[in-house]
Amino acid sequence: MISKILGLFKINKKAKITPEKKTPKGKKIESTRIGELGENKINIQLDQLPKDCKYISDLLINNSKSRSGYSQIDHLVVSPYGLFVIETKNYNGEIEGKRSDKYWNVSNRFKMYNPFMQNYGHIKALEAQIPSTKNLKYISVISFTMRCRFKVDPDLRKINSDELIVYDVEFSEFIQRKLARMKSEQSTPLLTDIEINLIYEKISMANITDRKIREEHVKNIKKANCNTVFVSKLRNSRGS
Repeated sequence: MISKILGLFKINKKAKITPEKKTPKGKKIESTRIGELGENKINIQLDQLPKDCKYISDLLINNSKSRSGYSQIDHLVVSPYGLFVIETKNYNGEIEGKRSDKYWNVSNRFKMYNPFMQNYGHIKALEAQIPSTKNLKYISVISFTMRCRFKVDPDLRKINSDELIVYDVEFSEFIQRKLARMKSEQSTPLLTDIEINLIYEKISMANITDRKIREEHVKNIKKANCNTVFVSKLRNSRGS
């Protein structure tokens, strides 16, 4: 499955993305986005994952289908049984929505774009970077802080789902439970250690670290989010 990319590049476990400090299992660069605190909490828990997992934080990769031309992925975990694509959210209040809804409500004050739909775009962007691994298993994980309460589809909290919504403090527990379940369902891992390193290096090299590009992307995302909140409030005021 991964043999087509074996000759594309050399494995280099010590390769650096940026001069930023590197953890034993992952790499991270400075984050300037809202939700940075929540993402740092996740980074701490990512260090607790099994040794055969590797992770990268704060990825920015090309995505031709995105309005901005990029996908910004908070965390990616490459495990022997699949890839965990993690989106962190830093909201306060009740999160309400169905899996099929395009927008979810935040305490009935404003709407947020369905994070699983957002993460689906991230997964497609990742698939484009590693085209020889399209049959890989992807698990979409949305992490919220404890300042939130969930009122969502119950299936999104069940470990058998490939789409999970979790609190940041239970993130490591959910990932490890999911890994244990996948291991029980598949006697043979999908990926060898070599293949895990290949995917890790491939995605690391695709990561865009140029500060100007990142700042422009953040600016565009914040502008889009502000417009969404404004439209949501305008619709609510007209309906009241």
